[in-house]
Amino acid sequence: MFDIMQNVLLIFLEIICCKIFYETFEEIRYKGWINIVQFILFLSSMCLLAYGFSKYFAIRQIAVILMFSVFMLWHVKISLKKSLILAVLYDALLLAVDYLLFSIVEWLFLGSELSEQQYEIGGILAYLLGKVILFFLVLLIRKKFGKKSVEMMVDTEWLRFLFFPVFTIAVISVMLSSFKDVTTVEEANLLAIIAFGMVGMNIVVFYLINDIVEREMKMHENRVFQIQARNQLEMYRSISANFDNQKRKTHEYKNQISCIESLLNKKQYSKLEEYVKKIYGSLNNEPDAINSNNVIVNAILNTKYQEAEAKGIVFVFRVNDLSELKIKDEDVVTILANLLNNAIEACETCEDKKVIKFKFVKEDDMIIIALKNTYNYDVIYENGEIKSTKTSSLDEHGVGIKNVIKIIEKYDGSYVIEDKNKEFFFSIIIPAGMRC
Repeated sequence: MFDIMQNVLLIFLEIICCKIFYETFEEIRYKGWINIVQFILFLSSMCLLAYGFSKYFAIRQIAVILMFSVFMLWHVKISLKKSLILAVLYDALLLAVDYLLFSIVEWLFLGSELSEQQYEIGGILAYLLGKVILFFLVLLIRKKFGKKSVEMMVDTEWLRFLFFPVFTIAVISVMLSSFKDVTTVEEANLLAIIAFGMVGMNIVVFYLINDIVEREMKMHENRVFQIQARNQLEMYRSISANFDNQKRKTHEYKNQISCIESLLNKKQYSKLEEYVKKIYGSLNNEPDAINSNNVIVNAILNTKYQEAEAKGIVFVFRVNDLSELKIKDEDVVTILANLLNNAIEACETCEDKKVIKFKFVKEDDMIIIALKNTYNYDVIYENGEIKSTKTSSLDEHGVGIKNVIKIIEKYDGSYVIEDKNKEFFFSIIIPAGMRC
């Protein structure tokens, strides 16, 4: 009975590693109780396969690959072709580890006279060592190719996380080197329980950390959504304000035309000339200084221009005709609002030189967005990416820039980020014909 439980636990570990391997490349299809049903059916099928085809290696391997691909097709959002490829790759990894184990066991038992208890515990420890090595390799693959939640963990956190499986490998290796000293069944069972317990703790720690990272990722996404929502709300308020201002100006123009007509009828030309000069002067002071023939771009740039001017920031800009812009409105808002909000906030920290230079043009079938602003704080980098600035308690600079970069990649664009001599530079190039 104890032997059957050990074999089931070994298969259990293989399935866990298979799940982690597949979840590295694709998202889980279902969550909740259906995952438990999937796992139980998968485990039962693999156990029946292991015992039913134990003497037919080739048939068993083909059946195992098909089993992996079918159950993982049910478990993650993946195509049948990709599922088969991943099943073959995982089975190859499994066979490589098993071959390594076979070599270890052969080396350990060669020329040794072992009791039945010693032989069994030696085999169990060797197989458990193989499963931990398999788990470790799958984690390395997840670190290299994983997406989303994996991005939340930096290299130092991964090193701390991988310490536990490495420690387990070391402990089981020490057990293997001293298993020949086992003299009773109780000692053998105790070693097996300790080894299985340590391997089980690896799985528990993995899913515990994975849950924490996923929760942090959701919190991060909520924060990103709040920033985007605030930018959207700001844009709509700006458009609404411009619309109200336009209605007010239209009403004023009607009154002005009536006044001009009245002065003409009365032939009061000197007063008419004075009145026209006054109207012309007021037109030169209109707040809408930027016109790119794109309503969204105009609304954002004029709002930010007025905000910068009110804060004593010199805003130098260059735009051309953006009426044919293919970038979605919400993406334009995310790019411009994040970059300009960060630039204005950065310039506010400067004591003397407060300058923003901005360019948004369409040239030679390319969209070019470039921004340069002065700043007076420390930019914090992590793994080559901007994480935050000391002026941003919520790390909104880092979050905002990551959002901008995602949109650039969405349109197959490229970007350059530099900071030098207390000037921050962000340049974006996007193919003008790209539409998402």
